Amino acid sequence: MHGSAPNIAGKGIANPLGSVLTAGMLLEFLGWKAEAQVVHGAVKEALLKNYLTPELGGTKKTAEVGDWIAERVSQIGTT
Repeated sequence: MHGSAPNIAGKGIANPLGSVLTAGMLLEFLGWKAEAQVVHGAVKEALLKNYLTPELGGTKKTAEVGDWIAERVSQIGTT
């Protein structure tokens, strides 16, 4: 992760997957391996289903991708 990307601020085109994966890495570091796997699995599913922001070939906004991943984590985590 680097930079604040002021040139794209407020446009809804920033890719949130790096931040999400970083959170997954933190969970793993803290010893929460199962939870980290859920986060990584949700990101993998987003990639496979093309639920992505434009720079990765998708059509979704930043918040849409983030919300979708949060919902998947919630669903996977309760099964």
